[in-house]
Amino acid sequence: MGAITDVPGIRVGHVQKTGDGWLTGVTVVLPAPGTVGSVDVRGGGPGTHETDALDPTTLVSTVDAVVLTGGSAYGLVSAHGAQRWCEENRRGFAVPGGVVPIVPAAAIFDLGRGGDFSARPTADMGYAAAVAAAAEKDGHDVGRGSVGAGTGAMIGRGQFKGGVGTASVTLENGVVVGALAVVNALGFPVLPPGNPEPSVDTAGPPALNTTLVVVATNAVLDPAECKRTASAAHAGLARALNPSHTLADGDTVFCLATGGVALDRSTETARQASLITLQSAAADVVRLAILDGISASAITG
Repeated sequence: MGAITDVPGIRVGHVQKTGDGWLTGVTVVLPAPGTVGSVDVRGGGPGTHETDALDPTTLVSTVDAVVLTGGSAYGLVSAHGAQRWCEENRRGFAVPGGVVPIVPAAAIFDLGRGGDFSARPTADMGYAAAVAAAAEKDGHDVGRGSVGAGTGAMIGRGQFKGGVGTASVTLENGVVVGALAVVNALGFPVLPPGNPEPSVDTAGPPALNTTLVVVATNAVLDPAECKRTASAAHAGLARALNPSHTLADGDTVFCLATGGVALDRSTETARQASLITLQSAAADVVRLAILDGISASAITG
């Protein structure tokens, strides 16, 4: 099934805390310097940081790190820790006197799942996750299941364990497309026809949720093409989870393009065909990453 780290230059670090009221964590996706990025936020209850900076019409086109975190809006402080690591390593948008790292973040709702509502990710946890990612080598194995931001994740109205999953595919033109998902969905996994559907407990209000995804590719993409790829990748989320993109989900997809492999742009038709193929693959690997996160959590949770 592969992993997002099959894309050269992409590294992943997890930090989590469990016990004594804790059940949460942080995941940092650390791309190679100069990686272009964008995002598409579709859920009705998002918790995000610096996603506006990834709009294709804004000043900076590159992304220094992506932080996925537990703790809902409180957990977004973990992005400050990852940003501090980037600054210490001179990664960021150059300005007079220093750099400003571009570190967007998104959060899942896992507050209180370990027993203490105030036990939520900190800036130090974000820093530690960035350190963990930087210490890895290209192509490293990625922790799956109840790790990092997926430590306190649940699915199916809080009835089953969610978590972190990942997948990748290599296309004929050498383009690699990978995805990492933190699955904390209101919905259930979509099963093949003929399989029994899980029973749904509809008593009481729906749980607060969110599925977070990072898609990465070694293709050369501009910010607008990254945005469109993130949008297309949401189809994989809808194929894997039912329902998805609800009012109680903050479903968010980031796209990172490291720029190692040029697409065929010899004609307008070739350009369109190349992008459609890549974006279709993005939707497929997102579906696989989500299902991987659910199955891995059944083992590690």
